[in-house]
Order: sequence, then structure tokens, then C-alpha cells
Amino acid sequence: MRINADFSQRVVVRPEDYDWVQSPATGVERMMLDRIGDEVARATTLVRFAPESYFDAHTHGGGEEFLVLEGVFSDESGDYPAGSYVRNPIGTSHKPHTKEGCTILVKLYQFDRSDTAQFHIDTKSADFRPGLVEGLSVLPLHTAVNENVALVRWAPGTRFTPHRHWGGEEIFVIEGTFADEHGRYPAGSWVRSPHLSEHKPYSDEGCLIYVKTGHLLEPVAA
Repeated sequence: MRINADFSQRVVVRPEDYDWVQSPATGVERMMLDRIGDEVARATTLVRFAPESYFDAHTHGGGEEFLVLEGVFSDESGDYPAGSYVRNPIGTSHKPHTKEGCTILVKLYQFDRSDTAQFHIDTKSADFRPGLVEGLSVLPLHTAVNENVALVRWAPGTRFTPHRHWGGEEIFVIEGTFADEHGRYPAGSWVRSPHLSEHKPYSDEGCLIYVKTGHLLEPVAA
């Protein structure tokens, strides 16, 4: 299976484009954003768990990164409410479940083998740092040889300088509306821009976005 598998192409998925499909687990649906592979895949996916649903125990052959968007995600290591950012490196395993239901943004098979940090961050209580321009604040989440990950909060009316993305850029809009000269992206939008792409982003109403950069030089199959 190949979905948005050409990393040289810019891709935009807004909430009105969602097409949820049933996963192998009862009560667990997926909105596939990009994918190279079948059930085991290099993938970026929105996963929606119904209340009292679960996924079978599995091992992360290529690592797992996820951000809880709604509800509470749980596994053997604990409960992760909305705003939790979790990294499970290559070789880790768990059995996900949820009592009340949840939605997560998850990325699979995208870890470098040297990236062995396993941790979680409560982004709701973490301190953001001042960004490069007035109105911008940043919460760094992780840096590895092949990527940089952060949450970025934009105050209403914030404008950023034009810039180029070495290694590409991936954005998921968590709150508010993000924009650039190419369009407007409300909460729930996913934007993937290729290596050396350029834009001039801004937010009139303010927004909170997940941002990953530097990871789109070469697609890696599962």
C-alpha cells in the first residue's frame, strides 16, 4: 500500500478530507495520512479508539511516536491524556487500550537506530520558550539525527519570516487556524512540505501546531 508516498510532493489533508477505515481491531479506526507498506508500514496516521477498545500487543519494529489529541490513551506503562507526547523506540512493545476513547496522531517506522530515548511529555503543563518572532512560543519535544520535533504556539496576528525547509516539514494543526500563502489550515489539518520547499506562515486567529522537520529526505519502507 502506498498513500502519499512521494516525499517530493506537497500534501494537504483537511478534516473534510478524512476517510476513516476500520483497523484489524474492533472499535479502532484509522485515517491514513501517508503510508509505505501494508499492516506493517512506515506510516503517519490518525487513530480513533472507541470507548473500551484496545489493540493487540505488538512490538515497534521501527519505533513509534504519538501525540494524544483527544481523550485518554492507556497501556501497561500508564494513562496518557490529551496533550501527551510519547516516544517508544525500536524494539519496545505494548498493548494499547482506552476506557473513555481517544484519538491520537501516530508515526511508525520512522526512528533512526541511534534514537533510543523512551519518554513521554505532558505538553499541557510544560513550559514553552519564546520563539524567533514576537507572538511565537515553542516547546521542543525531541531532536535526533534525522528529525526535530516541537509544538509551536502562535498568538493571534503572528507572522513568521519566509524560510526554506531543509529535509522537509510536517505540520499537524492541533488548535486554531494556521495559514501561509498557499492556503488556510484549520484544526485537524495535516500539511507535509518537501525538502527545500519555502513558505511564509502566519496565523490571524492564533493556533497550536505539531511540527517535525528534517525527516523527509528519503522515504524508508517498513
